[in-house]
Amino acid sequence: MIASLVQKITEFCQKNNLLAQHDHVVLGVSGGPDSLCLLDVLETLRPTFDLTLTIAHVNHQLRGADSQTDEAFVRTVAAQRQLPLFVESVDVAAIAAQRKQSLEEAARQLRYAFLGRVAHQVKATKIAVGHHADDQVETVLMHFLRGTGLAGLRGMLPLTDLAQLRLTPNDFPSSSFILHPLSFRLIRPLLETSRREIEAYCQARKLEPRQDFSNQDTTFFRNRLRHELIPQLETYNPNIRQILQRTAKVMAAEAEFLQEQVALAWQIVIHSESTEKIEIDLAAWRNLPLALKRSTLRHAVQTLRRSLRDINFEHIETAVNLIEKGSVGAKATLPQGLMLTLDYQTFVIAPEDIPLDSTLPDQPYLRQPQALALNLPGVTPLPDTNWQLRAIFLQPDQVQLDQLNQADRWEAYLDADIVGPQPVLRPRRPGDIFAPLGLGGHRQKVNEFMINRKIPAGWRQFVPLLVAAGQVLWVCGYSPDERARLRPATRRVLHLKFEPQ
Repeated sequence: MIASLVQKITEFCQKNNLLAQHDHVVLGVSGGPDSLCLLDVLETLRPTFDLTLTIAHVNHQLRGADSQTDEAFVRTVAAQRQLPLFVESVDVAAIAAQRKQSLEEAARQLRYAFLGRVAHQVKATKIAVGHHADDQVETVLMHFLRGTGLAGLRGMLPLTDLAQLRLTPNDFPSSSFILHPLSFRLIRPLLETSRREIEAYCQARKLEPRQDFSNQDTTFFRNRLRHELIPQLETYNPNIRQILQRTAKVMAAEAEFLQEQVALAWQIVIHSESTEKIEIDLAAWRNLPLALKRSTLRHAVQTLRRSLRDINFEHIETAVNLIEKGSVGAKATLPQGLMLTLDYQTFVIAPEDIPLDSTLPDQPYLRQPQALALNLPGVTPLPDTNWQLRAIFLQPDQVQLDQLNQADRWEAYLDADIVGPQPVLRPRRPGDIFAPLGLGGHRQKVNEFMINRKIPAGWRQFVPLLVAAGQVLWVCGYSPDERARLRPATRRVLHLKFEPQ
């Protein structure tokens, strides 16, 4: 029995590329049957792969004296096998309360973060944990009951990057090594080995693992699945465990294909991306199939919230419907304080409380509500930006027609006498009206003009207006006022141009 199980696990490792020659593997060892079986099997495989093994144990401080006994047991095992050992004691209950997480989720994050730090310290290439086939069944069923997509139904993978586990960056002294896509590979060599096989192996090898009696506590959701729901499902189909394991395999292949398509679609729809916000091209996104619409939204949320594991289906569906049918300015709430806002040609996903000016593109926007007096002639820096406004006076015969026709949108030639000696830049105010050039003197509310020009709602209050004697003479970047245009009777020309400092 021992040899056959070792052979089965070896073949599983080879099939899934879990082990390579000269690997240094950090093993998460709790002292229970799963991790003790894994340790024993990998020790057996040491000569085959020329492995270096390091043991890591987390004392979660959740079981009182039993937690201390577990730690002492693992220390004894490491000493007997002459393997290096790293131990960390963590008050999981306190941290879970602080983070507003369940005990299970907090323990998971802290455990993997510790394993990652140990792997970084000893320069290991792999981290091995003892998840087995029955764990996989419970994981798939748990995700199904809570609501999930393909990624949830695929369960756990035999091989994954630690960076994909959505851990909390604050649990690492430096996030750079954990966020690298090839940082550390997490392997699960027992993923197709049943709990019954593991227990039989421990008995045959005369291993005496510790028993965690909290696994019998049905107040934990996973334990209720294990002890109540799955036995009940077996009365309907005795092969339910095999069916759920098979489902996980099928969904893993489907999810891998979808991820490849999402990566391709992302290059098409992405308009801009930063650590604070993501802007997506509206027309390109609307042309995607529904599956990719949902998946690109999930990808955007997970990019901004890397520690987030589960995204509610209702959040995504609400967002999809809003983007398809909503009007400009419509908003949809997303997980962990994110907000989706619809604009004319794009939609933006960003924190709900992000300052509006942090979403602005790098253009000459006015980031202060106060009026800014201009230096005429001279240079006026725009506060808190990399832009300035340069002003010079010209004679009419110094301005050629082609200069007027080819002027940049952030450049204007105005009648200096109409502008007067004390113009200012300021943001729009309620009731602002001007006569856009080319409309024959027709007057229009500045706000309506901005809407017609499809200036995103979040940007409108930052567009600088050139104002003199209470009159808006230039909606900067868009249109001067008809009254300030050059005429045959113009005696002096004021040339204004925004430029980088």
